[in-house]
Amino acid sequence: MSNLRLIPRLDIKGPNLIKGIHLEGLRVVGDPQEYAVRYAEAGADELLYVDIVASLYGRNNLSDIIRRAADRVFVPITVAGGIRSIDDARHILRSGADKVAINTAAVLRPELIREVSRRFGSQAMVLSIEAKEQAPGKWEAYTDNGRERTGLDVVEWAVRGVELGAGEVLVTSVDREGTRKGFDIDLIRQISEAVSVPVIASGGMGKVEHMVDAAKLGKADAIAMADVLHYNRLTIDDIRSAALAADLPVRKVTFGK
Repeated sequence: MSNLRLIPRLDIKGPNLIKGIHLEGLRVVGDPQEYAVRYAEAGADELLYVDIVASLYGRNNLSDIIRRAADRVFVPITVAGGIRSIDDARHILRSGADKVAINTAAVLRPELIREVSRRFGSQAMVLSIEAKEQAPGKWEAYTDNGRERTGLDVVEWAVRGVELGAGEVLVTSVDREGTRKGFDIDLIRQISEAVSVPVIASGGMGKVEHMVDAAKLGKADAIAMADVLHYNRLTIDDIRSAALAADLPVRKVTFGK
């Protein structure tokens, strides 16, 4: 079993790091650069940047933020939001990102998944899915920060995205996001069991037990977290220690000499 990855999620609006509940009700947290450096130095395995207003402008505006981060942060960076084309993906990757996560444009034109995967490698193509529960055990994929319905069944869409070349699936539970009530374990588990690539669980982490449940019961390969870190409810070291105590494999981090 590969290591469980711990991934701080940085939702960005303009120059600011923000946080909301159910992807709405956004509050400014601070300077994303300061938080990114702090998390990387604290032992984060990767960083996930999400341009949460990209759909309003029709493009991703994070290239300057990513370029500055890449100079000081030496962990893999994934960028999501407003990536609509091969050119958009190339621009973000050249800015210093290692992966692009695509939601809306992939729903509108699934072939984009194959194009990005072939051009930059499947490891650089992350299918991002925003899921809302419609009935027990059934979720619909949404776009535009959980505002627009797609009519797509989440699990079926994840399977199709992987068939087209996605090397990872980032699944955000809109129902749980920002609530600190825990991940949607059934959602994560269904996707994890349906696809052969890593699944990143996002939306709902409030305590270390939620991470353990997502990994053990949901079979997640990586955990994305925001609120618990931004507001100092937990540190990455707290989370890593809890993972080790639960016999979950995580990267060992040593600081200093």
